[in-house]
Amino acid sequence: MSVFLRKWLTISFFNLMVVAFLGVVLRYKIAFYLPFIQQKHFLHSHSHFAFAGWLTQTLFVLLVHYLALKKGESVISKYRWILFTNCLAAYGMLVSFILQGYGFFSISFSTLSILVSYYFAWLYWKDLKSMNQKLVSHFWLKASLVFNVISSIGAFGLAYLMANKIAVQNWYLAAVYLFLHFQYNGWFFFAGMGLLVSKFDHAQSSFKSMKTVFFLFCFACFPAYFLSALWLPIPTAVYIIIVAAVVAQLLGWVIMVRVFIINQSLIKLQFSKYGKILLLLSAIAFTIKLLLQSGSLHPQLSQLSYGFRPIVIGYLHLVLLAVTSIFIIGYIVSFELVKVTKSFLWGIFIFVSGVIINELLLMVQGVSALSYTAIPAINELLLFAATVLLTGIGIAFVSCYKSEFLSANKLSNKNAL
Repeated sequence: MSVFLRKWLTISFFNLMVVAFLGVVLRYKIAFYLPFIQQKHFLHSHSHFAFAGWLTQTLFVLLVHYLALKKGESVISKYRWILFTNCLAAYGMLVSFILQGYGFFSISFSTLSILVSYYFAWLYWKDLKSMNQKLVSHFWLKASLVFNVISSIGAFGLAYLMANKIAVQNWYLAAVYLFLHFQYNGWFFFAGMGLLVSKFDHAQSSFKSMKTVFFLFCFACFPAYFLSALWLPIPTAVYIIIVAAVVAQLLGWVIMVRVFIINQSLIKLQFSKYGKILLLLSAIAFTIKLLLQSGSLHPQLSQLSYGFRPIVIGYLHLVLLAVTSIFIIGYIVSFELVKVTKSFLWGIFIFVSGVIINELLLMVQGVSALSYTAIPAINELLLFAATVLLTGIGIAFVSCYKSEFLSANKLSNKNAL
């Protein structure tokens, strides 16, 4: 386990703790009263830092670690400044969005974050290409880089609309969902799958199946964007393609699950016990996500769902917390990329419990919103769920920090001797 990996993943867990803290502040503001807090500014800070400081930063670290395993740790040096700069941009957004909302500094740091992602994509693509290996995992990883770049179109569009105070709702929603879709259905999903599939690269019996899964999801990613925009006038021909995309995703996932079942012995050999549990939870959440997407094919149901904020928030938290964040943590635990102590596992257990409680409450709130039924103390309960999330990831971070600090002390003492 390299020092590089431990240090950067410790920073990642700290960043996730910051995201959770902002979530607690936002929930407290809704449940009680914080007059000095501007809800929208904190919300923008919370979401941008979650994407750049936690999810993207951690995926960058894991992807660089993958390269280091393949090409040697010397490859790490050229990515250090990318990680530092992305982290700087994330913290810049964290502070500037709180202070000014969408303004010069927040847009500047957002732009810096996007430019860093462009450079990372270019450099990483070159390194993958230099390996001269035709691995299915490389298909996923290269596609993730492309989707990350595409998502920036939505971010630039949104920044332009906000900076120029253009209040056209359809344009605003189209830009937001373009960014979100190609982030969580593109960059996050394909990068995660690339890391996971890399563990099956030498399972020749599943090579064709995994290649088929890649092409199905890759084809589906572009038209699936319109699942979030069925409130727009969609031509019949385009709607048929959208239906085909949903079918392709379902079929791809069924094939992928079959690959996992066939390679159970390989999974038992490579993945740790608790890592498998976390990855299974992520897979269950992903299955729920696909089923919800299938239901949104009905235009009226889609308009109804996206018209209620609790449903949108519930869906986003399902994807970003239950699917993506639990997957990333499960991957880290599976291969013990940080020191997996008892306290760390307890922290992750509490965090995951918070995710589940949060999703159940958001689901209840969303369903009740459809009938305009008020749920007693729902805001206080959601604050409790946010506090559980913060407590869990706080315990996990402290465990990581202690392990890293103790390791650094032991190393320095040994060098002194």
